Amino acid sequence: MVRRGAITLALLLAAGWGMAQQKKAAGARDLLAGIPSGRTRVVDLSYAINDKLVPWPGDTRWFEAKDNATVEKNGYFTRSFWMLEHYGTHMDAPIHFPPGKTPVDKIPVEHLFGPAVVIDVRAEAAKDADYRLTVERVERWEKVHGQIPPDAIVLLRTGWASRWPDVKRYRNQDAAGVMHSPGFSVEAVRVLLERKVIGLGIDTMSADPGSSKDFPVHTLALGSGVYHLENLADLSALPEAGAFLMVAPIKLEGGSGGPCRVFAILPNE
Repeated sequence: MVRRGAITLALLLAAGWGMAQQKKAAGARDLLAGIPSGRTRVVDLSYAINDKLVPWPGDTRWFEAKDNATVEKNGYFTRSFWMLEHYGTHMDAPIHFPPGKTPVDKIPVEHLFGPAVVIDVRAEAAKDADYRLTVERVERWEKVHGQIPPDAIVLLRTGWASRWPDVKRYRNQDAAGVMHSPGFSVEAVRVLLERKVIGLGIDTMSADPGSSKDFPVHTLALGSGVYHLENLADLSALPEAGAFLMVAPIKLEGGSGGPCRVFAILPNE
């Protein structure tokens, strides 16, 4: 009798999971189908690449472009360019920090799509430039929206994009050259890894706080196969829950990361 009850429960749970997956797929289809009519809004969370963005302190070259052909001379227009992998809106692939091993071109395609979990810490970051996301803040999000689902991409909305592209304000370096900007904490990332998230994103230069010297969040998250999206553009249009992300990094063979286009898809209310 107990065994029969257990089997019945397992079947019910499986059926419930299947229905939830069908609803999730239908919701994504509805969002995509609404793009041409305007029922769905697409928000570009990426900065256009040029030589005037904010480079990492110490970088002496970051982006160069030159014309290879012009309409006036050749009848068509092409350029060549050189840039750092980690410049502007970009992805950190797991291979960027050991023990991570996956380069940007080997990240599973399925991991480039997922529901956006937006944790808004603008108030905390305004008071403390060195703010680290706490476990309590993650739990507060879950009390309102439910447990963070597997395969989610967690975005930390710090408000730092309002400083872009002012190098001095965005880096926020002190007299010793140490940057001060908010980021994730190791403790919060451990919880997010338990939730089986596939990516972390932030509107600052680094998933670690700017003052970090040993980048423990990079080591933990990338080492667990979870990529980072850094220097995301203004996240203010995104709801805390309900948006869907499409992540399109350059498919650079063996790359530690690279420039990335990131789109948020959400109902146009």
